[in-house]
Amino acid sequence: MATKTRTYDPAKVRAALAGQTEALRSTVRALDEAQLSLPTRLGDWRVRELVAHLGMVVSWVPAHLDDPVPDVRPITPLYWARQTRTAAATINEIAEELAAGAFAGRAAEVAAEFDRCCDALLAALPAAEEPGRLIAMRFGPMPLADFLVTRLVETVVHADDLAQALGTDFTHEKQAVAAATRLLADAFADQVPGGAVELRVPPYAVVQAVEGPKHTRGTPPNVVEAEPLTWIRLATGRVAWAEVLDVSLSASGERSDLSAHLPVLG
Repeated sequence: MATKTRTYDPAKVRAALAGQTEALRSTVRALDEAQLSLPTRLGDWRVRELVAHLGMVVSWVPAHLDDPVPDVRPITPLYWARQTRTAAATINEIAEELAAGAFAGRAAEVAAEFDRCCDALLAALPAAEEPGRLIAMRFGPMPLADFLVTRLVETVVHADDLAQALGTDFTHEKQAVAAATRLLADAFADQVPGGAVELRVPPYAVVQAVEGPKHTRGTPPNVVEAEPLTWIRLATGRVAWAEVLDVSLSASGERSDLSAHLPVLG
């Protein structure tokens, strides 16, 4: 049975996305030439390609807000999560094109281009207040309020990528981390349905997943508990199960090894 789509407070989502975007803007403004050439954990991407991709992520809404919307059933964030792996090659190609084009300049020019993307997003956010507003995207039309939740996932995940590449910390918006954690936990339960394992990511999410005997009362026989950023990294393939087990992840029970079911996003 499909996982029920969680609802998110639209005002909190918009505020979190605005805050997360501003934090990213500050980080990009501080980059120098050498840092733009640093490698990342994302294959061949340097920091330059990562910033270019983030520019695309934050500017998607203003760039496509007024595109024609197909007259088909809107998709959900859980469907988006299932489909992300099918777009990996296209996303890589776009990032490389942007890094060689709009984001090809020196550090100050890269920051100015990223500022333009951020300003465009912030100006477009009030459109999400319109009830029933849809936006077209590569997998199908989606309610704009829901699409903004996927932008929270993207900005949290890639802000973490950026911090890892730079060897620094990043102060995420709390509500952005909460939304990313919940969507990725729900997506895991949607993709690996069942009730044999209870996945806990305090204080944001608890879901049951994995085929097997369903827990109904008392202490679940199979429990996985992770810190929010650890779960986000696992769910997006940034870290391996063995790297974080017994460090920022605990797992008990014979069915609690979830490594074969990860990552959630492609």
